Amino acid sequence: MIKLILLRHGESQWNLENRFTGWKDVSLTNKGIEEATFSGEKLYKMNIKIGSVYTSILNRAIETTDIVTDIINFPKENIQCDWRLNERHYGALEGLNKSETAKKYGEDQVHIWRRSYDISPPSLEINDQRHPKLNSKFKNIEGELPVGESLKDVIDRLQPFWGKYVNHITKMGGNHLIVAHSNSLRAIIKILDKLSAEQITSVNIPTGVPLVYTLSQKLDTVEKKYLINETELKEKQALVLNQGKSQ
Repeated sequence: MIKLILLRHGESQWNLENRFTGWKDVSLTNKGIEEATFSGEKLYKMNIKIGSVYTSILNRAIETTDIVTDIINFPKENIQCDWRLNERHYGALEGLNKSETAKKYGEDQVHIWRRSYDISPPSLEINDQRHPKLNSKFKNIEGELPVGESLKDVIDRLQPFWGKYVNHITKMGGNHLIVAHSNSLRAIIKILDKLSAEQITSVNIPTGVPLVYTLSQKLDTVEKKYLINETELKEKQALVLNQGKSQ
């Protein structure tokens, strides 16, 4: 059996400010640090040896990964960062307050941009100061940089990583951790759970709670559980859902 642990980063500053974050680099809040610490302690208590840790190249995921790996005593030099695990790029919505955006465009339209499977938000213009080409962190990314992605786009750009990753963990066996973002993790969940485009739109992933998959050698799901009690999980998922409605 293989255990694959998926972890959404702890609360970020723009989560707190109710902004579309996307590829913007922001740090964890104090609550986010507490969530990351909680996750690390939960994994430590599982008493399992983590064979690999992958994360995105965005600060909030890296900060969460640093906290968790300190607690579980995973070597920092073995952490792997991959841009394909980055959050969905929210295009021209990036940085905007979600409630204000809903007032401007209408809640229904913004909900479609956020929660639909294959409808992208408005794209950034080439001369927009938020364009990822202007960020040196992304200069080594090959191919066209995203300027507004749907969830389907995230799945498409994740595929090259996923193919190599699956090959890696099936050969290696053991237990593995991915620390990433709401939409890159939803992309992975869609693949693992074989969900339809309609089914994945209702999946809400709380910040800072490990989701543990027990997988067969063929990566069929044997068991799936969050490391939190059912009442707390429902409260956190409801919070994510309500934030979505404000968008």
